[in-house]
Amino acid sequence: MAEIIQRDGTWAFDGTTVRITPGLHRSVPLFRQTYGEVAVPLEAVAGVVFEPERKRGRLRMRLREGADPLLQATGGRLPDPADPYRLTVDVDRAGVAEYVAEEIRRALMLDQIPKDPTKAYLLPGPPVPVSVRSSDGTVSFDGNQVRIDWADTSDRVKRATGPRIISVADLVQVEWLPNSGYEDGFLRFVTRETAFSKLPPEKDPYALDLWGSARRDLLTALVATAITSRLPHPSTRGGELVDRRQQAALPPPADHHDVLLRRLRELGELHRDGVLTDEEFAMTKAAVLRGF
Repeated sequence: MAEIIQRDGTWAFDGTTVRITPGLHRSVPLFRQTYGEVAVPLEAVAGVVFEPERKRGRLRMRLREGADPLLQATGGRLPDPADPYRLTVDVDRAGVAEYVAEEIRRALMLDQIPKDPTKAYLLPGPPVPVSVRSSDGTVSFDGNQVRIDWADTSDRVKRATGPRIISVADLVQVEWLPNSGYEDGFLRFVTRETAFSKLPPEKDPYALDLWGSARRDLLTALVATAITSRLPHPSTRGGELVDRRQQAALPPPADHHDVLLRRLRELGELHRDGVLTDEEFAMTKAAVLRGF
């Protein structure tokens, strides 16, 4: 057993699995504490390295592409302290950290673990049901459906449409960008009907606008990961998912205009009922029209 215990967490390798357990210190991000222990099978590991520094060093693990739904959902955008595959190491434990890294590298070589992308997820997503309260509302996922209950501070367009319920069978992908504290983030649920939507996150009833506590908003990555683990693996769709910016360059599907017309009618009804002001209606209508 090769093991290193630090304030931020523990890495333990038994020859087949690397168990990464978050520390209990108050400096450990809420996301890491909530995500809990991660059991990484050796076949999911692409490499590991210890990077020594004058005061502290870092253990870094690199996973094979497509092995982990967390990395797939977050796209490498997790802040370093919240990344379970990075461990800050005190200078007096550098020798232990290098030993752990070397033991993992030796096992990878002996077992001849390939470094190419995987054909299926080798790690599970978070258990369901999972529910997170964000700055824009509460999002819940039970394994079959996503439900969004808007907050009192959500845009009036969103609150007027009521709770949003989306079947996982209708989802194409989940897009996630963290709230950095300096720039807003979002959690967007892309369906076949909304793949070409041009609405900004604050107006999009299929997206959570993340603008409040960066610490709590980061927990939305739990929902993004739980859903991603239940969507078809990227390898089954010819590699990486088509980016929304690439989709914008593709011709829209045949029923795309029907969807947009239906959205315009809904907005018109909200405007006539006095839910939307003239300014809000004009702004939202213009965003929808850009999708034609």
